[in-house]
Amino acid sequence: MAETRLTDRQALTQPTGWNSIAADWSSDQRAFKTASWGKVMMWIFLLSDTFIFGCFLLAYMTARMSTTVAWPNPSEVFALTIGGKEIPLILIAIMTFVLISSSGTMAMAVNFGYRHDRRKTAALMLATAALGATFVGMQAFEWTKLIREGVRPWENPWGAAQFGSSFFMITGFHGTHVSIGVLFLLIMARKVWRGDFDQERRGFFTSRKGHYEIVEITGLYWHFVDLVWVFIFAFFYLW
Repeated sequence: MAETRLTDRQALTQPTGWNSIAADWSSDQRAFKTASWGKVMMWIFLLSDTFIFGCFLLAYMTARMSTTVAWPNPSEVFALTIGGKEIPLILIAIMTFVLISSSGTMAMAVNFGYRHDRRKTAALMLATAALGATFVGMQAFEWTKLIREGVRPWENPWGAAQFGSSFFMITGFHGTHVSIGVLFLLIMARKVWRGDFDQERRGFFTSRKGHYEIVEITGLYWHFVDLVWVFIFAFFYLW
């Protein structure tokens, strides 16, 4: 009887409607009750990084719309000559395909990680790192090509001087994120392959025995990097 009264009293004090939503999100005990500390911290980091990339893209769009000099045509600037013919955006299309494919291998790595299949998890993480390194290599080739053609942060031979600074700032910042992700993937793949998460071997990023959540946290970062590239591809290369 007393338990029934207590339940009724809790039901009366429990907020409803919009008040319940505000109460949930104002209390980390409720909103993040089932999330680990590492995962929550990664989400907070990704949220802050979203603001930074958003500011970069807004600055780029502002510079492009406010300049009085013609903006270079991306189809011409990023074209490659293959077989005597100029193919627009062919390198960018391949880079995008490679990076999106790496999201697939990363998702499978997370899946096998929670199945405690360390060999497949490590192999898929290495495949993801290889695709990421391929992307960075193609981006380095793109930078080298444009620098040889005269593109600088303060000028470029195709039009508005702001093009060079926007290009190097946005793609360079994203490329740095991919490079860090590749390094982290290699470290985590080695730890998974050695069985650190099964033997509870002491060291950095080694969680309790049989716990592969760090693979998922790494995947969150990698999927974020891929998603940002989709926006860069749409706003910078297609617009």
